[in-house]
Amino acid sequence: MNYLSVENISKSFGMRALFENISFGINEGQKIGFVAKNGTGKTSLLNIIAGNDNADTGNVVFRKGLKIAYLPQEPDLDPQLTVEQTIFSADNPILKIIEDYEHALENPEDAEAFQKAFDAVDAHNAWDFETRYKQILSKLKMDDLHAKVSSLSGGQKKRLALANALLTTPDLLIMDEPTNHLDLEMIEWLENLFAKENFTLFMVTHDRYFLERVCNEIVELDEGILYSYKGNYSYYLEKRDARIENEVSETGKAKQLFKKELDWMRRQPKARTTKSKSRIEDFHEIKDRASKRRNDHQVQLELNMERMGTKVVEFHKVSKSFGDKKLLNNFEYNFNRGERIGIIGKNGTGKSTFLNILTGGLQPDAGKVIVGDTVRFGYYTQSGINIKDGQKVIDVIREFGDYIPLKKGRQISASQLLERFLFDPKKQYDFVEKLSGGERKRLYLCTVLIKNPNFLILDEPTNDLDIVTLNVLESFLLDFPGCLLVVSHDRYFMDKIVDHLFVFRGDAEVEDFPGNYSDFRSYEDSQPTVKKEIETNSKSKNDWKDNKKDNTTAVKLNYNEQKEFGKLEKEIANLEKNRETLQNKFATENWDGAEIDKQSIKLQEIIDMIESKTERWFELSGKMEG
Repeated sequence: MNYLSVENISKSFGMRALFENISFGINEGQKIGFVAKNGTGKTSLLNIIAGNDNADTGNVVFRKGLKIAYLPQEPDLDPQLTVEQTIFSADNPILKIIEDYEHALENPEDAEAFQKAFDAVDAHNAWDFETRYKQILSKLKMDDLHAKVSSLSGGQKKRLALANALLTTPDLLIMDEPTNHLDLEMIEWLENLFAKENFTLFMVTHDRYFLERVCNEIVELDEGILYSYKGNYSYYLEKRDARIENEVSETGKAKQLFKKELDWMRRQPKARTTKSKSRIEDFHEIKDRASKRRNDHQVQLELNMERMGTKVVEFHKVSKSFGDKKLLNNFEYNFNRGERIGIIGKNGTGKSTFLNILTGGLQPDAGKVIVGDTVRFGYYTQSGINIKDGQKVIDVIREFGDYIPLKKGRQISASQLLERFLFDPKKQYDFVEKLSGGERKRLYLCTVLIKNPNFLILDEPTNDLDIVTLNVLESFLLDFPGCLLVVSHDRYFMDKIVDHLFVFRGDAEVEDFPGNYSDFRSYEDSQPTVKKEIETNSKSKNDWKDNKKDNTTAVKLNYNEQKEFGKLEKEIANLEKNRETLQNKFATENWDGAEIDKQSIKLQEIIDMIESKTERWFELSGKMEG
């Protein structure tokens, strides 16, 4: 069923055309990710489809009665309402029934009103919906239902708007960067929700794992042309690369033909035949194809930064609390040269506090931080950059530096750095107020890099950056020779650039995990079953004995069995990790039929081993005495 059709729409701001004459449709059940560079009008397109803006030309045709919910980057919520009032103001009649029921629960003395509310919930079968809305709020950490919207942080407002959008149960859900301000646990919950429920989605997101696991179609706006790919993000990358390779090949052929035709044109007499005129028209078409070139940029910088000494940064028994909330407790760590560390953890566990202590913006309650004499910090924060009125892009970066020294005596100027980060020469002389949110973040990133730091700290650098810019940033960071410390909820980004993690678990617990995010996720996924079963056996071993079929008395494990039991836990965890890695490869590797058969056999062998070792683990755990 067709929900809406976008027909030849165009949008410009002044002399700047964002997009021209683009057309596509959205059908029931599609989960579409929209991909384009910053500044090409992604948010404008979403606003037009959502009915919040008008196209300059063309139109959007909606199916009659279509119910749309829109999650913008910056939600417009009534600051005077509470969280609960905002939820109940959503466009869903069942929410009004639940609101009356919740109100009746708070006033139990009015028995008649309570019975009326109870009957209404029963009649509309709203019990499941009540459970759903409370679950959504809980998962998004919106626990204080009486908090005023005006008191919420930007991230809390985004999460509240997301909850509102989900609870309206729309036919079509349109989202602009839905994973911004969500922690990793929330993102993975949202992924699972979209994967298992029948949502129709059209969204812009830079989160490539989210695109991979949620979307069944990718629509890309590239150089003013719209391309559609019927598959997830991996499929899109594969087909896009093939398309670009074909374009390069066709452009090469066109250039050769152009030279041949140009030679023919120069030899022609002034009086031309009809056949010649036709060939002349073909010549101009060939010329257009031959002159077409892509505007992709790759960062390949050999930075000549100030060399670090043997002492980088040392944390000695550092503690920090805010009131009763402990964030760090006797934390100790010595940074080494060239370390690449990712920081993950739920919101409020102390990640930003840790960075502020590291850079001297915040003093610890106890302990000390020693920074080496040669360390030069570059700190990209979530707060962004302050822009003066009337400033142009090039003026902003020149305030922070004129060039970065490269190896072999070379250097890169401020203008060249901007161009490498996708600001073409014309764009560099635009006024900053004309930039999109993502372009401003990109400019801020350049102001940090132009200082040529040797210890780079990035706090959520991927928010509002498009996928093209993320690839550029990742290329730069892969070549960055200094220390790197990154806080990010972008799992793809973390996997690509960090070697190990600081996991902030809350209550001042910080774990150093030796691997990237996918390694950590695989490890965590393998742990709960074992831990849970151990706890179950520990807490209810008497019940287990009573229910055991042969009712034999449990005995202690001998030395070899104890050794085997401990070994099994590690083996099962490693096998679970190998299974997930191999399963992911089925979606990302371009295997032929024979290779798929081979890897399927290998996967089944791993699954069989997991089952066998798990069965043995339960057998041994059953023999353990408390």
